[in-house]
Amino acid sequence: MQLQGKALRVIIYIGESDHYQGKALHMALLYFLKQEGASGATVVRGLAGFGAHSRIHTASIVDLSTDLPIRLEWVDEPALVERLLPQIRQMVDDGLITVDEVNVVQYAPGRRPDPLAQPVQDVMRLEVVTVSPDTPAVEVVTLLLHKGYRSLPVVDGDGRILGIITDGDLLRRAGLQARLDLQPELSDVDWQQQLADLRAQGGTAVDLMTAPVHTITAADPLQQAVAQMAAHHLKRLPVVDGYGRLVGWISRVDILRAIEYHQPAAEAEPEQPPTGATIAELMYQDVPTVSPEATLEEILLALEQNSRRRAVVVDADHKVLGIITDGDLLRRAPEAARPGLRQRLRSLMGGQSTPPAPFALPEATTTAADLMSAPAIAIPVMAVPATALRLMLQHGIKRLPVVNEDGRLVGLLGRGSLLRGLLVPGEES
Repeated sequence: MQLQGKALRVIIYIGESDHYQGKALHMALLYFLKQEGASGATVVRGLAGFGAHSRIHTASIVDLSTDLPIRLEWVDEPALVERLLPQIRQMVDDGLITVDEVNVVQYAPGRRPDPLAQPVQDVMRLEVVTVSPDTPAVEVVTLLLHKGYRSLPVVDGDGRILGIITDGDLLRRAGLQARLDLQPELSDVDWQQQLADLRAQGGTAVDLMTAPVHTITAADPLQQAVAQMAAHHLKRLPVVDGYGRLVGWISRVDILRAIEYHQPAAEAEPEQPPTGATIAELMYQDVPTVSPEATLEEILLALEQNSRRRAVVVDADHKVLGIITDGDLLRRAPEAARPGLRQRLRSLMGGQSTPPAPFALPEATTTAADLMSAPAIAIPVMAVPATALRLMLQHGIKRLPVVNEDGRLVGLLGRGSLLRGLLVPGEES
């Protein structure tokens, strides 16, 4: 298992004589953390100290039986800490527990000659948020749009994976597209009423999920996961055991870290999408732009300046000509530039704080005009969000350039912020 980037450190101060269910408390805590799949924990025996009862404890020769202080330290993913901490508090009857945020630079079992030959279980994430087939659709919406989860596996009572739900499934299977087709001039007020009616119908996760699901087993080599992601255009894969039970999760970023984990590469915190009722409120305003004459190096620099992973190509009047994604670069860049290009894109996907030095391109005249997808589908800033959603569904795109009345670029509208504005207006996360 990998652990890198933002994490939580839990420190527990107890006494050596503390027990839990007939076992030394520090050992009971270690067994519990190991059983629940924690990354690891360390117990340290103190020389001296005092606690809540102000009793001084020492390790002098004449006081070998003294109740000495014990410190247990545990660092893990925030989601796992949040899940296990309530039980730990139940176990620690007399002691001190602190939690603080840390940045994990490296946590790995050691370098290997061929990192892609290692089993998936060495790299996968163990903490996975799941839903059951009968989970109400409104709870699925909350998890995907408010809590920031990108995918939700649907599992049965035995933990076997039945399907998966993404924000795209909300569009395809929550009846949204049919409603747009039936009422193409739907106003925002009518749209919100339609969504309220939709939630009142009582749909469940099984109505929204995609099935069957592409999976990988924990014992399969990492190379197989890479091949499967590439063949099916996937960003992440559920990991199952030999009986089809969900045991973990692996993403493209996890694989990149496995290849180059020695380079500190903290994954960016999930960016909370804007909220509001209009496109002007929901759009991102910090949009990376390039001219049609921009070189490959200039395009990469624009992509590295923020987390959008795409740049909008604009003319001298800031009018939209096209859009460039990381996929466009890989598909259309000169073959001779591919090795250096892949390295830069790995840094971009892995969230490295310091991009690698610019690489020298071979003799080439490739420009943004050659690499962009055009024409770009844009949305007027004064349009209603329902129109933007209809465009995304019609063209199968996740982000729309937003233009003013003169056709000039003013922002970028993402599917996540649009769905949040349409589906859950006014609710707190």
